[in-house]
Amino acid sequence: MDYASLYKEGEEKLNTANVPEASLDARLLLEYACGTNHNTLLSHGDMEVSEEKELKYRDFLSKRMERIPVAYIVGNAEFMGIEFDVTSNVLIPNQDTETLAEEALRYLHDGMSVLDLCTGSGCIALSLLKYSNDTHAVGTDMSDAALLIAEKNAKKLGLADRFKAVKADIFPNNCKYDIIVSNPPYIPTAVIETLEPEVKTYEPYMALDGTEDGLAFYRRIVPGAKEYLYKSGYLLLEIGFDQGEAVKDLMEKNGYKDVQVIKDLGGNDRVVSGCFY
Repeated sequence: MDYASLYKEGEEKLNTANVPEASLDARLLLEYACGTNHNTLLSHGDMEVSEEKELKYRDFLSKRMERIPVAYIVGNAEFMGIEFDVTSNVLIPNQDTETLAEEALRYLHDGMSVLDLCTGSGCIALSLLKYSNDTHAVGTDMSDAALLIAEKNAKKLGLADRFKAVKADIFPNNCKYDIIVSNPPYIPTAVIETLEPEVKTYEPYMALDGTEDGLAFYRRIVPGAKEYLYKSGYLLLEIGFDQGEAVKDLMEKNGYKDVQVIKDLGGNDRVVSGCFY
């Protein structure tokens, strides 16, 4: 079958299964199955696709029709212009979280140290290292499987000598850091069941559940981080769209200064930052 016809078949199947962004996903999965790029459909739509690649593509489509996220099907996702390996043991890096990484880069200077709590794939800490010099990071997580993926990504990016993955229930040790970042679980338990299947069924529950009001991890991280920050160090936290004021208030009550709520590209509150003097 030719490339364009195979794409059309995929698009129709995903639309029938009510998959969001069916056209985009059909194209992305076809490109991954065939080792092509986004220009191929326009420029070489009449290209014959081998039977082996056809079968691979149809297997991808079957998985996507079950609402398995594209990133878990192909095994990677882009974040901050960097490709990270992902499995269903870690959250899929997304554009909203880039707001956290970009804000942290404003304060990160050569030679600084970073602590990334609930690191998952390591995408936040490793992006900070990739776009800075002579910096080091520790990423903590309760999941052994997640820590293995973070370590794998560090090696893949040539950052293994600057990144350490540590199993810990939030904080790792008694070291001090210049910057602490975290994208903790912050979705209220009752809300998880209302989310799209891609999230509620396939992303790791422990990385989503912020307990009853979604704020449980912030109540631990905000006061605890003061013991791990150097004076004038920064704490930056990703938040849910409706949690800005609550987390800002929590940080101010715990003595952080210059507390700000930063919006993402969609105009939603996404990050709260503050300095510990």
